[in-house]
Amino acid sequence: SPFDCWLVLRGMRSLMPRMNAHCGNALRVAIFLRDHPCVEQVNYPGLETHPGHVIAKAQMGGQFGGMLSFQVRGGEDAAICVAAQVKVAIRATSLGGTETLIEHRRSVEGPMSTTPANLLRMSIGLEDIEDIIADLDQALNATASLKHS
Repeated sequence: SPFDCWLVLRGMRSLMPRMNAHCGNALRVAIFLRDHPCVEQVNYPGLETHPGHVIAKAQMGGQFGGMLSFQVRGGEDAAICVAAQVKVAIRATSLGGTETLIEHRRSVEGPMSTTPANLLRMSIGLEDIEDIIADLDQALNATASLKHS
């Protein structure tokens, strides 16, 4: 409909600054997670340690997207606990909105999933980056303290 077309056009006008914010926030989150002791691995092509970094850098022009995944130390229960502890991020599968989303992928895929049991996938949103990082930090730390109590 004409109205739907108008909404798309209106959204396209702000797409570049929104994508810049998504990409910048995702890189900051990836760096934070890479350095966190409760995280085993971070999958984000913007990190130089990612096996596809060189190709991604050439193809993506230095903007590596707003999606990442990471593996939590402690297995599936720890990953599910982290997803349950976040306050800023929303537990959801839908991707590409302005909100930060998190999901335990294996739970969504079911028992035949080949996704690592401790993997969480995130779509990083436009919230203040310090809020996103603080949220993940408290969730990871809360999960670690539950394992030790």
